[in-house]
Amino acid sequence: MSKYILSLDQGTTSSRAILFDHEQKIAALEQKEFPQIYPREGWVEHDPMDIFSTQYNTITDILAKKNIKARDIAAIGITNQRETTILWDKNTGQPVFNAVVWQCRRTSGIVDQLRKDGLGDYITKTTGLIPDAYFSGTKIKWILDNVKGARDRAKNGEILFGTVDTWLIWKLTDGAAHVTDYTNASRTMLFDIHKLDWDDKLLEALDIPRAVLPDVKPSGSVFANAVINGVEIPIAGNAGDQQAALFGQCCFDKGEVKCTYGTGCFLLMNTGVTAVESKNGLITTIAAGFDSNVHYALEGSVFTGGAVIQWLRDEMRLLTDSADSEYIAGKVDDTGGVYLVPAFTGLGAPYWDMYARGCIVGITRGTKRAHIIRAAQESIAYQVMDLLKAMETDIELKMSELKVDGGASRDKFLMQFQSDICGADIIRPVVRETTALGAACLAGITINFWKDQNEIKSRWQQDTVFTPSMETEKRADLIKNWHKAVERSRGWAE
Repeated sequence: MSKYILSLDQGTTSSRAILFDHEQKIAALEQKEFPQIYPREGWVEHDPMDIFSTQYNTITDILAKKNIKARDIAAIGITNQRETTILWDKNTGQPVFNAVVWQCRRTSGIVDQLRKDGLGDYITKTTGLIPDAYFSGTKIKWILDNVKGARDRAKNGEILFGTVDTWLIWKLTDGAAHVTDYTNASRTMLFDIHKLDWDDKLLEALDIPRAVLPDVKPSGSVFANAVINGVEIPIAGNAGDQQAALFGQCCFDKGEVKCTYGTGCFLLMNTGVTAVESKNGLITTIAAGFDSNVHYALEGSVFTGGAVIQWLRDEMRLLTDSADSEYIAGKVDDTGGVYLVPAFTGLGAPYWDMYARGCIVGITRGTKRAHIIRAAQESIAYQVMDLLKAMETDIELKMSELKVDGGASRDKFLMQFQSDICGADIIRPVVRETTALGAACLAGITINFWKDQNEIKSRWQQDTVFTPSMETEKRADLIKNWHKAVERSRGWAE
């Protein structure tokens, strides 16, 4: 009997492979970072071959270092950075351009034109999304517009499009499968989340041939067989990273909510079989599941979460190690009136300002390094708070608890401040790799490695609960000044 589910977690800055055993414990983990490409201000790219090679190397490393045989793996689950857009030659497998990353702002003008053409409301009602350069559709158009001969080749069926999951499946199956799942399709701004099909009106508006698009299946499906060390292993689960995390946090029921702290921060609430249309800047998306009777989710996206700490480390040189930020932030009682708005690639929900840019306000002669680092830490929590308040307004209900995961959820200072500024309990699980766990659970249930969602839920364990201790008046004051700082950043690049 096979011992493990292999989860491939392809993220914005690194590729990881994680083996989960029957108890849903991590048996092995390998991670490899890859370069970020910034051709100009607001543009972000990856080399698709770097994405695949680092991901494949994590698989071979995990098998070699742990002396595990490919036949010990029952199935593969894939989870991925969403919206990042790759186009490649169907015959050669060579990318026609670098991957245009979800953070990239180069297509803001195309989005503006869609709005001018009166398609804003149609996009929201059809796809659940708010028109923004964040999503894949305008990225596809940009590549087809800017790579010589690409659109003609696309119309002839010579070029394929995929989000990162599609690219990985295509490569792992040696081109045998061109496929995605409902969750990733729902992030393209081309997919009708009600009819569960690509939308012809939006394809026409962006001049994107249907021939480039992958087939779409439920997240818990056998997508194809990958060949690893000569052994065929079913790829039986596939979901965008945030929907995978929602599943990994066992938010199976309507009203359950989680936040993942990674490069960005992503707050998702399961809304059941109802696609709730937000009136407060959130988006409607598809939650991971096993059939065409899909569940939906409300989502708020923070573009720059943990990335602000990386910026302090790599660009500003205020840190030598990201982990130091927790200790240094605790060395001062507050930020000394400093607020940092990390709108490096615009602001996501609930503002949706493609032209916002980062700013630091409230600096005085007495401002120290620790104040700025603390302000960066707090900026992550403020942005998540904005999302939670928007969600509460949409559903007309105060949220008393929030499940958290991702790298920055290890930071006790950040989690306590998050609890204080939201006025809610923050619940952290024992297994914080919930994105990878969610993909593994989808694959495991599909092939009966685990029986069902009830078995998954019975194994989920709580680690730490952070409870709010801040006075109401102080919380209100801090939030007021945060929103004042946000207004300073908005529209800067217009």
